Amino acid sequence: MLNETRWLHSVKADEPGGGLRFGALAWHFGWAACNLLGMIGLMLARAAPPAVTALLVMAIPGAACVLLLWRDTRLTRRLLITIWAICAALAAALTGGVSGPLAVCVAAPLLAAVVLNQRTLISVGASLAFVVALLSGFISLWSGEVAFTHNERLSLSAIAVFLTVIGLGVALLPALRLRAGRAAEAEGARERLFHMLTEQPALIVCLDAGGRLLAGYGEGPSGVDLRLMMQMGVAAAAHVPDRLGVREALETAARDGRAEIGFTPHAALDHYVALSLRKGADGRLYGVLRDASLQHAHEAALETARAEAEAMNAGKTQFVASMSHELRTPLNAVIGFSDIMRQKLFGDLPPKYAEYAQLIWESGQHVLDLINDILDMSKIEARKYEMTLESFDARDPVSQSLRVVRGQAHDKGVELVSNLPTQALHVHSDRRAIKQICLNLLSNAIKFTPRGGKVTLDMTGEADAFNLVIRDTGIGIGPEDLSRLGQPYEQVGSSEQRAQGTGLGLSIVKAMTHMLGGTMRIDSTPGEGACVTVSLPLGVADADPDQPSLPLSGIAPSSAAAMESLEAFARAAMHPAYRPLEDIHHTPGNVSSFGDFVIRPPKS
Repeated sequence: MLNETRWLHSVKADEPGGGLRFGALAWHFGWAACNLLGMIGLMLARAAPPAVTALLVMAIPGAACVLLLWRDTRLTRRLLITIWAICAALAAALTGGVSGPLAVCVAAPLLAAVVLNQRTLISVGASLAFVVALLSGFISLWSGEVAFTHNERLSLSAIAVFLTVIGLGVALLPALRLRAGRAAEAEGARERLFHMLTEQPALIVCLDAGGRLLAGYGEGPSGVDLRLMMQMGVAAAAHVPDRLGVREALETAARDGRAEIGFTPHAALDHYVALSLRKGADGRLYGVLRDASLQHAHEAALETARAEAEAMNAGKTQFVASMSHELRTPLNAVIGFSDIMRQKLFGDLPPKYAEYAQLIWESGQHVLDLINDILDMSKIEARKYEMTLESFDARDPVSQSLRVVRGQAHDKGVELVSNLPTQALHVHSDRRAIKQICLNLLSNAIKFTPRGGKVTLDMTGEADAFNLVIRDTGIGIGPEDLSRLGQPYEQVGSSEQRAQGTGLGLSIVKAMTHMLGGTMRIDSTPGEGACVTVSLPLGVADADPDQPSLPLSGIAPSSAAAMESLEAFARAAMHPAYRPLEDIHHTPGNVSSFGDFVIRPPKS
């Protein structure tokens, strides 16, 4: 804030015009008037013409300030300073140079620059004054001393000295007033900065690499023993099990430039404090200590709710898997007996009974497919789906899938076309998963393709992967449905088509593709069909049996570190200045010089 304020002041000081133009005009006109009055007085006293002419010349730059009324720009001000230098040189030349009575007028360009109150003009005015002084010195050496009477010399000297002294004093007033204003504004900005630092609801600290406090401003977090922290460092203010973590955070910030840590203060175990650390350009650590008890409690509640939700979801998945197993056992018997009846293995049946047996067998097959999908999805959600990795020709499971769905396509009147590589495509993957992917995609394509349509399967191999592309000429998928596909139990199409499945087909494909390390993409245009592209790697690495352990919520300090922390705490407690219930509240009387520690107690 201070730097910004200073920059704005410097910009305003260098801008032409502003509040100084009226004072500059008045000073110039006063200079011209004084010189003209002096010239009139010398004329009445019948002084020598060079003396009268010199005062007239010195009045010219004062009158030339009308240029500022015409156009007040940097160029105009430089031109005005140049006129001052020329007139000062002429006046000095008319009166004998530096040995003459108007020698002090060589400083006139600098006076005018001070009046205009611009840094660049002051530099130009000083340079021109130096040049005029050199010229006046050469004039004195070349022409010698001009013959003036004693009264004339005394009058000219008095006028020059009076104008220079009075003019310099008047010229410095605006500059001193502006400097005083700038100092007051800077002091106000410093006071506002001090107020912001001490009133903000956190504790800003400056630390060395070891964690000792070098400075602190703001409100101390609730429960933190401020005096102990100032004497022993930030780590000493933490609860013993958390001190090792605080030290590691300090080392991380000193090494990497930043660190975040939370700890429980030893003086209030029901509170929680968050510490954010950053490394400064000077090698020190700058941090913010704030009370994060509410946030920590909220995060703990969210973590508990998440764990409960995961437990409930796991229980649901386990229940569905168990029920599916219990349903599949009697369902297999229903399908087997109905198959015997529809094939008439033990004799003929009446036509109506044969029709019923066929319906029972078809419905049982449909229910068995649904149960198998639910079982697969339950295993995938429970992360218990086991892949059997082996080396085989990828065309084999794809061909088996085509043979299974060919009858379904024939019954519905859909043309099924396949384009497989002519050479073997060796992969190391899960044969059943690839077959399941092809079956689900082909079944969906046939289901959503009307009679007379076409379903095409293209299989291509690449350097490290192979692609399965299933296209159909069915009803297509709308843009609003594409984002939902692939999620469990999400279905599209008419009510009749939705009744034929559970919405698990694409979600199983997506999950199995992900487990095999591949990708799935769906492109579709309503009314023109859909295209599903599955890209699978040629080799899938075996799963690592050693599962990584879950990260611990905290790090228990070693016994040596714990003993060191306890000893430090004991030493601090025995210190005569140790008063754990007293907060540090010190505000310097003069805010123009910040103290190292201005820490107020928490308001809550």
